[in-house]
Amino acid sequence: MRNLLAKLPPPGDGKAFVLDDEVALRFFRLQQMTEGSIALSEGEAEPLKGPIDVGTGRSLDDHIALSSLVDKLNERFGTDFTEADQLFFDQIRVSAERDENIAEAARANNFANFSAFLDRMLDELFIARMEGNEEIFSRVMTDKEFRSAAHEHLAREIFRRVREQEPVD
Repeated sequence: MRNLLAKLPPPGDGKAFVLDDEVALRFFRLQQMTEGSIALSEGEAEPLKGPIDVGTGRSLDDHIALSSLVDKLNERFGTDFTEADQLFFDQIRVSAERDENIAEAARANNFANFSAFLDRMLDELFIARMEGNEEIFSRVMTDKEFRSAAHEHLAREIFRRVREQEPVD
């Protein structure tokens, strides 16, 4: 599969492509992965509401709020990310929402297809965000005027937010 993906053009460019003799199916294997019953249990059936109730069947209970993503990663991987690290993921989300190709894919596909598309785009989103942060870091370190403006804004915001959180005696 990895070799095939390397031959395909970037998603969403709309151009036709021909693989010619570059890709050929040489082997095919059919293998039973599991055996079991799919019998329905007795009980009250709920009526289908239309096309939204058919398809890939991904449970809505699997939804994880973006704000808890860092907590889930820490729990699962033993990392020690903080709420501040959550901002990185928030920035990725905002960048993705503003990307017209990604937004169009979300509007035009079901969740499973969109998720597969986003998986191919995720590396680019992470790299762009890292490069964006490098640019800010470099600018803060080399441009005194830029640093001064950033400092003034940050000082006011940090001062205001910390003082708002002070306990009242």
